Amino acid sequence: MEKEILKKIISEGVDNPKNLERAKRSIMSDRKNKAPSNISLLQFYHKMGPKEKALLFKVAGRRFSEKMNRQIKRVLKTRPVRSLSGIVNVSVLTKPYPCPGKCIYCPQEKGSPKSYLKEEPAVMRAIMNKYDPEKQVKTRIEALKLSGHPVDKIDLRIIGGTWSYYPKKYREWFVKRCFDSCNGRDKKTLSASQKTNENSRHRIVGLSVETRPDFINLKEVIILRGFGVTTVELGVQSIYDEVLKKIKRGHGVSETIRATKMLKDAGFKVCYQMMPNLPGSDMEKDKKMFEDLFLGSDFQPDQLKIYPMATIKGTPAYNLWLAKKYRPYSDVRLKKLLKEIKKGIPRYVRIQRLIRDIPAQNIEAGTKISNLRQIILEEMKKEGWSCRCIRCREIKAAYDKKERIKIFRKNYPASGGKEMFLSFEDGKRKKLYSILRLRIPSPDSSPIRDLEGAAIIREVHTYGQQLAIKKRGLSPQHRGLGKKLIKKAEEIVKRESDLKKIAVISAVGTRNYYRKLGFRKKGTYLMKRL
Repeated sequence: MEKEILKKIISEGVDNPKNLERAKRSIMSDRKNKAPSNISLLQFYHKMGPKEKALLFKVAGRRFSEKMNRQIKRVLKTRPVRSLSGIVNVSVLTKPYPCPGKCIYCPQEKGSPKSYLKEEPAVMRAIMNKYDPEKQVKTRIEALKLSGHPVDKIDLRIIGGTWSYYPKKYREWFVKRCFDSCNGRDKKTLSASQKTNENSRHRIVGLSVETRPDFINLKEVIILRGFGVTTVELGVQSIYDEVLKKIKRGHGVSETIRATKMLKDAGFKVCYQMMPNLPGSDMEKDKKMFEDLFLGSDFQPDQLKIYPMATIKGTPAYNLWLAKKYRPYSDVRLKKLLKEIKKGIPRYVRIQRLIRDIPAQNIEAGTKISNLRQIILEEMKKEGWSCRCIRCREIKAAYDKKERIKIFRKNYPASGGKEMFLSFEDGKRKKLYSILRLRIPSPDSSPIRDLEGAAIIREVHTYGQQLAIKKRGLSPQHRGLGKKLIKKAEEIVKRESDLKKIAVISAVGTRNYYRKLGFRKKGTYLMKRL
């Protein structure tokens, strides 16, 4: 059956999901059994030897070529978007553990970390693997591989409660197990596992953790760098003290401002988790909050996760709702708010998420639309406008090697320092190919001694279809765009500052890339004298 479907795919030159489903239906129309999934078809195709593939192409009336071979793999790939940002995401969940917060919206289920529910996909995978990080990583990599995605560039995301509240010994063990899983071998120490990962088949090219702003201090910053962390997600929720007090967050806005500054001066990318529709807020206040994030220099997050509050049974917020002291936005009003937010997002910010992945059956009040982002994008298209955020402009599968692109630069003040956002884009600025974040740190702050007297590159990323390391293909990756942006950054530092060094907060899996460009390891950073 699989061979018949593949034969039809080849003979008809199927190159998109719609035609693939049509081809599958035509083969299965007179059969009672169900059509094989794309994953099983892809597995069947992978198991075929070169001679068997050549014969299949011949029977289908075509000649085997590498171009057609790639097309078949691409059309059978499950959820292609997973690797269209240049990397694949692998999320791993920490074990259930107490949290210092008393937030009124936060659920606490026995057997899962605080704020997470057992029905969430990531939690279900973690429970299945008994919260073992090595098994979670291995399971996820295998699933992505079976779906047809390249898995040599891993963006590792550690989720589950407040990461900085877990004991340091557990955290070190957890991170080491993740590296060991990617390496396919166990090492005695975390540093040895990291060293191995520099040349591993599955390299960790980004590592993010979730924590609270009031847990960020110099000691924690040094610990995070030792783990290889490059992005910190801060549970900010609101930038108004009266709202934070109402939801019993346990910290104020000043802690968010201080944490953001310390993290950026240490080179981290900073992602804010924001919660519209909190008790004590309203539509106008929420709209203004997202404007205020980018008006001054106190906040200016690099990335956003927008999680409109969901009212979960058993939480204090649920009791407020029952007592009619809290009323969530309707779906219509929420969509209106999110569209207003998207209209004001700067080009240097990436909106990672527009809604939390909470199963509808767990939500007592608040929106239950799981594909809210997709619906909003469709409405935006009908209304004739588009979002300027990074995610909405990524090149994805629309790469054309003949298209003319050029470097754009955006300067903005942030946390007492100077930020320069460099990007390769098409002339109309609709397609984003590659980016670089350069920071001239604030004069009064140098949290890491190794960074004294240095500008710092906080991010270099080329988008489009992820390619295997050292491979070329129909993608902006591996065409020197990142190198050109790094060279431009070096020129800016030499020309516009008195700094004599430039550093990069390299992930473990990208260290060799920077070494080839003249950078040398210093502490947990890669450094270059100008």
